[in-house]
Amino acid sequence: MTTIQAGLTYYKQVNEKVREAAEKDDSITIENVIGQRYIGCGSSGKNITVHGTPGNGLGQYLNGSTLEVFGNAQEAVGDTMNEGDIIIHGNVGDACGYGMRGGRIFIEGDCGYRGGIHMKAYQEHFPVVVIGGKAGSFLGEYQAGGLILVLGIGQNGAYPVNNFCGTGMHGGRIVLRCDKAPTGLPPQVLVNEATEADMTHIAPYIKEYARHFGANAADLLEQKYFVLTPNPAAGYKQLYTFEA
Repeated sequence: MTTIQAGLTYYKQVNEKVREAAEKDDSITIENVIGQRYIGCGSSGKNITVHGTPGNGLGQYLNGSTLEVFGNAQEAVGDTMNEGDIIIHGNVGDACGYGMRGGRIFIEGDCGYRGGIHMKAYQEHFPVVVIGGKAGSFLGEYQAGGLILVLGIGQNGAYPVNNFCGTGMHGGRIVLRCDKAPTGLPPQVLVNEATEADMTHIAPYIKEYARHFGANAADLLEQKYFVLTPNPAAGYKQLYTFEA
């Protein structure tokens, strides 16, 4: 294992050290991270552990590595990532999972605005974002595929998202743990209580979240969930090629 001390080192130099270490080592630890950007971008087949607060673009274009952060992370975590896991022991800023095409992001705490914006799925690629706490406004904006799961831990059963959840949504699903069905959603969104099939689908991600962060998976699975899906009567189907 290679250990890199970030401290006040400029982000380009930190990332150069990470790339050099990756040529000879599959396991890299970066300590004392203070806002350095683009850590792990495009990497594959590596395990990168970060202690501190990484800056914007953590794991952009990630292609199969596992990034684990012991601390909070700033904006654009997992931007356009293809494959791999990002595990955040804290909160994340805005636009987490922007344009995400595959892989999984697990967030112990809260997510800022526009989480999962433009997420999409293709063939075997299925992106997943799991948020342990609450999410800011515009969650799943223009979502085209994949899964966004908000567990609402610490919200006492209240709706765990701010305004405009699912605006422009035309694919995928958003699953929320809360006591009552959300109201005031955009017209592009339908909401239904989770079925047994829905719960079977999300159970592995809840268990994985619990494994990473020490939560009680059995307790979470017993709670009420609501599923948000695109409304075909009010979406953007006129913008896509018609298939009979």
